[in-house]
Amino acid sequence: MQLQFTKMHGTGNDFVVIDLISQHYQLRSQDVRKLSDRHFGVGCDQVLVVEPPHSPHVDFRYRIYNADGNEVEQCGNGARCFARFVRDKKLTTKKIISVETSAGVIELRVRPNHDVEVNMGPPQFEPANIPFAASVRAPSYPLLVDNKTLEIGAVSLGNPHAVLRVPNASKADVEKLGPLIESHADFPQRVNAGFMQVVSDRDIRLRVYERGVGETLACGTGACAAVVYGISRGWLRESVTVGLPGGKLSVSWAGEGKSVIMTGPTAVVFDGTIKI
Repeated sequence: MQLQFTKMHGTGNDFVVIDLISQHYQLRSQDVRKLSDRHFGVGCDQVLVVEPPHSPHVDFRYRIYNADGNEVEQCGNGARCFARFVRDKKLTTKKIISVETSAGVIELRVRPNHDVEVNMGPPQFEPANIPFAASVRAPSYPLLVDNKTLEIGAVSLGNPHAVLRVPNASKADVEKLGPLIESHADFPQRVNAGFMQVVSDRDIRLRVYERGVGETLACGTGACAAVVYGISRGWLRESVTVGLPGGKLSVSWAGEGKSVIMTGPTAVVFDGTIKI
């Protein structure tokens, strides 16, 4: 089958986006791995799929597959690209779009110059909801990694995140510590590992090692998780600029029980067709 797709990115976090409303195909794990392969396929961090919604009260179903072929719950940079894609492809004319994810419904607002604001919903801190192997909720947790005890924050934005504060993000040992944190036994569904440098109370630098992908140029949910952790610890104010290797995102959170709002750019790289 010839499958049409669009290559996109949000601050360098790149995607293959596929419309499975007008095209009829059941995407398999091996298809995702082929599409994601940067040598033999298109190349991307995640494959994003547009499907009809299950509920009549939302506009689309949004599915996310990491490069290793596994489906995951949420992707904030992908959500922004999803919003632009469905408008570019004339699947909707709405500027406020509601989509189903496996983590729940999120709202996307299209802004000028192809920026998109994403309402990520309230963060989850209870260990069982992350999931994380801790008996009670705490501001931070000790995590034994490579015979060293690290202090991390644990939070879910629809997918699990461990956030480690570091003095200098550019010098953080992401290559070594990232996979060790990702596969740590205390995170039964694996975890995204964020390395956060607090520059000021309104500005952080961040690198993220994503589960099933590796280090990416940007991670939207990772940016949200880092800001939420920083605010909860008193290090950051309500609105923060997050500097990632691929660009900047704006994240705001008004506190416990409130939704996290993330705003950032989208870009179309090219349209193509691939034989599956």
